[in-house]
Amino acid sequence: MTKPSLPELLHAAVTAVGGTERPGQAAMAEAVAEAVDDQSHLLVQAGTGTGKSLGYLVPALAHGERVVVATATLALQRQLVERDLPRTVDALHPLLRRRPQFAMLKGRSNYLCLHRLHEGVPQDEEEGLFDQFEAAAPSSKLGQDLLRLRDWSDETESGDRDDLTPGVSDRAWAQVSVSSRECLGASKCAYGAECFAELARERAKLADVVVTNHALLAIDAIEGAPVLPQHEVLIVDEAHELVSRVTGVATGELTPGQVNRAVRRAAKLVNEKAADALQTASEGFERVMELALPGRLEEVPEDLGYALLALRDAARTVISALGATRDKSVQDEDAVRKQALASVETIHGVAERITQGSEYDVVWYERHDRFGASVRVAPLSVSGLLREKLFAERSVVLTSATLKLGGDFNGVGASLGLAPEGTAGDDLPQWKGLDVGSPFDYPKQGILYVARHLATPGREGSRTDMLDELAELVEAAGGRTLGLFSSMRAAQAAAEEMRGRLDKPILLQGEETLGELIKNFAADPETCLFGTLSLWQGVDVPGASCQLVVMDRIPFPRPDDPLMSARQKAVEEAGGNGFMAVAATHAALLMAQGAGRLVRATGDKGVVAVLDPRLANARYGSYLRASLPDFWYTTDRNQARRSLAAIDSAAKADGR
Repeated sequence: MTKPSLPELLHAAVTAVGGTERPGQAAMAEAVAEAVDDQSHLLVQAGTGTGKSLGYLVPALAHGERVVVATATLALQRQLVERDLPRTVDALHPLLRRRPQFAMLKGRSNYLCLHRLHEGVPQDEEEGLFDQFEAAAPSSKLGQDLLRLRDWSDETESGDRDDLTPGVSDRAWAQVSVSSRECLGASKCAYGAECFAELARERAKLADVVVTNHALLAIDAIEGAPVLPQHEVLIVDEAHELVSRVTGVATGELTPGQVNRAVRRAAKLVNEKAADALQTASEGFERVMELALPGRLEEVPEDLGYALLALRDAARTVISALGATRDKSVQDEDAVRKQALASVETIHGVAERITQGSEYDVVWYERHDRFGASVRVAPLSVSGLLREKLFAERSVVLTSATLKLGGDFNGVGASLGLAPEGTAGDDLPQWKGLDVGSPFDYPKQGILYVARHLATPGREGSRTDMLDELAELVEAAGGRTLGLFSSMRAAQAAAEEMRGRLDKPILLQGEETLGELIKNFAADPETCLFGTLSLWQGVDVPGASCQLVVMDRIPFPRPDDPLMSARQKAVEEAGGNGFMAVAATHAALLMAQGAGRLVRATGDKGVVAVLDPRLANARYGSYLRASLPDFWYTTDRNQARRSLAAIDSAAKADGR
């Protein structure tokens, strides 16, 4: 029997999921197959509606080697495991004459820990463990969550937090889960044979396709201890998120509260001298942090340096003591000891990293209204790490609707550690970029309106002219508005103002869960939804409920963002344009994602309104506009209103 061709396989898969074959999807599948066969790398931009998940799944499954697919969002993981993969595997099975297996794998803390559930949680104040079910009042929210978790533990097959609906609070989940550092290990745990996290790992080892998230991919790359099974092909979907997720995993943080918890956990398990030294170091650190002012620390201040050295040394002594002493009077000593060790090791690691003062790290103070001050350390860049760990031993395909910024892939490529496309060199990963377009006719389906007449937004102060413009646009659109704001304060101010001025329901992020807000927004065309960062990328509402997407300003990073400003400065010191490489690239990615909320289906029509004149007037405006979908462009406010009113009338005539 001849081997089925890629077009045959793609046709079978698309038919199975009830989709439509698209030229962009076919071009993507061919390019993915080529990259996998050549063991080269591919960056592929595939617009909304292309069907990109089949564009990479089909050639990957046809290749026959193990594939890891990493996504940024839970929604896409679920879509792959619950919908796309089962149907695709069923469709390809007769043609491939084999049935590829697939599995989902996440970090350990995403799975219910049976040891925690049955034996209790190590507590800070007293020896041993306490029964969290008895400690929480049954009538309290925490108590109800814990009882639901106990019932769920008897029926769940996965133990995966995301399979529990409705979900529970972070506080409740913390009572029944452990981090990889706190885990006793399957061989030492009484529940090792039934462990949900271990079972997920075993399933992943047997699977042809392993679906995971960016964070686990980052842990696998950074920490050296392999978490993911060996694989020949890596596909990174939602790849525009990868750098920020890897940065998040590589960021360390110390707070006085966290250090105090570690002291309490370790105190009962080590000799008095070691415990006192950690307690004294903790108090010294707390005193320094009381005076901490937010901002980057170009050099570690002397008082902080001394406090961290004391913490590092005391933590090292406690770690040695924890390994050397045993105390049989402590109930379930191994679990208590493991949790104490994990928290002290974290403190030792972060304190040592900051005191060593690598030129490749950025250190800063942060202040949080609820949690007080913290000191944080993050890598200046993760590009070297990604180049070395990601691209060295496997073929990598990175895909997203937004990878091509300002007209090419080199900006995103550089952030991933890739030299400009086509650059030759023995130790340079070879890659190519491909834009397979979109099935949507952007110039006919959407308008990009820039409010050129408005005043340039400043850092502070109310923007009365912007709010006037917003009210007129929402009125013309008949509601149907997704408002994307650069800060929560701006979103709240706009929501308050519009609620006072307009007879339209205005939903505000934070007043309900995100899922509930999006459901209510989609259900009623007159409703508007205002919010900040997660709405820029997390809203998929096709149809007449979203016909106006408003951005209040270009979402540059805040000038006082320590990490972004440090990265910008580093590019400038190396002779590059720091503003374009860091701030403009960050803004372009977010704006491309935000503008992508407008057209989600072939029948969608509407306006993306940017209430920031710099998009039309500033030199970098053309770079940002080139990163957006190819909408029809205008700065004529009357044109924008007329178009919105016409789209609203057409939707009402259709009964939408």
